[in-house]
Amino acid sequence: MNKLSKLLIASLVVFSTQSCTDLEENLVGDITEDISVEGIALPGSGGEATPLTAAYAELRNAGSANHGSYYSNQEITSDEMCIAAKGGDWFDGGILIELHQHTYSPTHAFLNNAWNGAYGAINTVNELLAGGTLDDASIAQARVLRAYFYFRLMDDFGRIKIPTTPGADVPQSTRAEAFDFIESEILDALGVTEITPGMDLAESVLGRGTDAYQINTFGALGIIAKLYLNAEVYIGEAHYAEAAAAASYIIDNGPYTLCGDGCTVSNLGKRTGVASDPDQLEGYAAVFAPNNDGNPEHIFTVNYDEAGGGGMNFSQMNLHYASQFTWNLDAQPWNGYATLEEFYNSYADADARKAANFIVGDQLDFGGNTVLDFASDDENIVLSYTPGINELQPNSQREAGARAGKYSFQQFGRPDMNNDWVILRLGDIILMRGEAMARMSGDWNAALPDVNTIRARANVPDLASIDAEGFLAERGREMFQEAARRRDLIRFGAYGGTWWEKPASDDFRTIFPIPFDQIQASAAGDNPLTQNPGY
Repeated sequence: MNKLSKLLIASLVVFSTQSCTDLEENLVGDITEDISVEGIALPGSGGEATPLTAAYAELRNAGSANHGSYYSNQEITSDEMCIAAKGGDWFDGGILIELHQHTYSPTHAFLNNAWNGAYGAINTVNELLAGGTLDDASIAQARVLRAYFYFRLMDDFGRIKIPTTPGADVPQSTRAEAFDFIESEILDALGVTEITPGMDLAESVLGRGTDAYQINTFGALGIIAKLYLNAEVYIGEAHYAEAAAAASYIIDNGPYTLCGDGCTVSNLGKRTGVASDPDQLEGYAAVFAPNNDGNPEHIFTVNYDEAGGGGMNFSQMNLHYASQFTWNLDAQPWNGYATLEEFYNSYADADARKAANFIVGDQLDFGGNTVLDFASDDENIVLSYTPGINELQPNSQREAGARAGKYSFQQFGRPDMNNDWVILRLGDIILMRGEAMARMSGDWNAALPDVNTIRARANVPDLASIDAEGFLAERGREMFQEAARRRDLIRFGAYGGTWWEKPASDDFRTIFPIPFDQIQASAAGDNPLTQNPGY
């Protein structure tokens, strides 16, 4: 996180109405590359330089929070967001519609980008492990980080290759074999053979350091808790007891607290002419702010920085072109991602997360003046984000859809944002424990204590009872825009269902196709890839 103070100089911002047709062709993979040298601290490396600086930088390079790769595949396939075609803008041969309607094919570019990004990261880790210079603690971190990337691949594609040395060509593993590998790597790093209540991890070589840019004992437990929570999907076996034990250990022994009342950061997006803009962001909103580094809720995060750790582009991805005036952004946004109306309406108006997560209504500039869209395609030139979206294609209105603002924006922000991307945080862990306990007992009310803890932070009343559908909705409200919804929908058997402009989809769609380019590239080797069923 960039902590250098800046002299903000007012400048003339010229608004252009030029559209952003076919942005994807230019922006897929357009991530600031990190040049990392072992033992030397470089911008955006995340805390003090370590031998694993290059490995952790791969979290940015693998599409964690930018357009056209991992993040897009998790969000646009869910009932949270869409990218509607606005005339010639954002159609791009229909690939964004394919993600929304679950008609994606092996030639989909975003799937290939996600595959390449994860395997590029894995190769970086393998090279570091093969170098023979890492100490035991660094080796443990590297193995868990590699396991996390394999978790993303296994979750997305099911049957993957698991090379553990640089450049190795190995046979394609089953999803169960990938699950076993990920599990064993994390358990070995933790120094245990199983996750159980009352386990002793005090001497784990991963340690208990509080730098969220590095994996500690609690970060490893959080990753394996996610693995176990989804085990029935992956291998047809329930591991809810292990998921609950891992989550409980973090909650009971970790140094983390929910960021609630009194947990504040300065509001870097404050407009001087808008009296309703607070001086401070508090609670849930502070967890995701541009200056969210060091938040007490963070367990494992990706360090993004506008100068040396680029790749988080939400201001560009989400906002209308004219919203450049609201935050005096360095570059004009692209006007792409929008929230589905039903998802937006699932929040109570009093829910603090609703205000933090979404941007709706008439938009004002830095001085409090109305922002105008002189190329408006409706009867009103005032820029006003409406929760309703008129259609997915071919002519979605330019201002249609509430815009995701959870990872909030700062004044004079650059296209690459400063907010740290959250992989693991305490709020997520609390809900994972509640779900695991409910599934173990067969009674969703067993999740109520944890659900109500999260609801209290959001300033909404306790629930007296809950069922599976209610829990999924509550988790959705908490975890919006954290690349969790696709996995949650699959776990709850809802991914193939219908929502706005999406018909029912086949069960095989819960696993993405192996990218065509990867199958072709592997054909000449000793271990060619084969396609997943249904594609």
